[in-house]
Amino acid sequence: MKSSVALKPARAKQLLAAAERSRILVVGDVMLDQFIWGGVSRISPEAPVPVVEFARESYMPGGAANVARNLSALGVKPQLFGAVGRDAAATQLRKLLGQQSVGCAGLVVSPSRHTTIKTRIVAQQQQVVRVDRESRGDLNGVLMQKLLAAIRAELPRVDAIIVGDYGKGVVTQPLADELRNLCRERGIWLSFDPKPVHKLNLAELSLITPNRKETFELSGLTDDTKNSNPLADRQLMRATEKLLAELRPAVLLITLGELGMLVCQRGEKTLHIPTVAREVFDVSGAGDTVIATFTLAITAGASPLEAALLANHAASIVVGKVGTATASAEELVASFKR
Repeated sequence: MKSSVALKPARAKQLLAAAERSRILVVGDVMLDQFIWGGVSRISPEAPVPVVEFARESYMPGGAANVARNLSALGVKPQLFGAVGRDAAATQLRKLLGQQSVGCAGLVVSPSRHTTIKTRIVAQQQQVVRVDRESRGDLNGVLMQKLLAAIRAELPRVDAIIVGDYGKGVVTQPLADELRNLCRERGIWLSFDPKPVHKLNLAELSLITPNRKETFELSGLTDDTKNSNPLADRQLMRATEKLLAELRPAVLLITLGELGMLVCQRGEKTLHIPTVAREVFDVSGAGDTVIATFTLAITAGASPLEAALLANHAASIVVGKVGTATASAEELVASFKR
């Protein structure tokens, strides 16, 4: 059923204020996002490609680091855990994280790894091409144990953990299993943004946030139907029911781009929350915003529906900006007033 519940601005403000006291850890693949900005006025005589005339460049935390950045923008002071190389990109990433009040003492250093850099070339507010420099191999045993030890040391003061899997080698089955066990023992909320190509066992987590493509990959079903009303999309509903039965998450939150999102829980009717985005300039990092906002809302005492409404509004704000962006608490409360 389509959600008819609206979140009042006062309630949104109350949840965001309460979330500032939350202690949230972010674990996963961290990246440095580089943006090269310019304009196009001609096509290259060497090949049928546009010539981008350089104007400026900028850098932002990406991947799991962008999840942490989103939390910080909403008033939480997160701690970030992942792996970087011993290189200039790692130095720059740490500097950016420090400027945005993200604790990065949990970043382990691997001399054999290259800190992931995603370079996006943007002309006239449109992404022309992306170049990735990265290491994808799994962390070795020594580094994984060092990472887990750093996480364990923080657990007595933690309300929630968010895992961001982007396929760069930090998120493995041993890491997922250990985090699941640790969180279950201590009653800590565990959110997981999956990368289905890993084929990890994601059973019995607090929250899973796949998009439509990832939902079908996780379920093993074929996406051969499309309906503007997700609740009338029979194959999507089949995939949803299969994931709820097999993985048994507390909440399955499926993001559907311009169609909004689905809030799914076992034994309850699936709720459809339509998007509130007015203009879409760039969807980069919108999933990071969703999992960050939903999780902080839960730690602040929100119901899953309230958390999804808050996350939906936050996503509508960031897709209206160019580049991996964040939503501030002020912007978020204002969006409910509209």
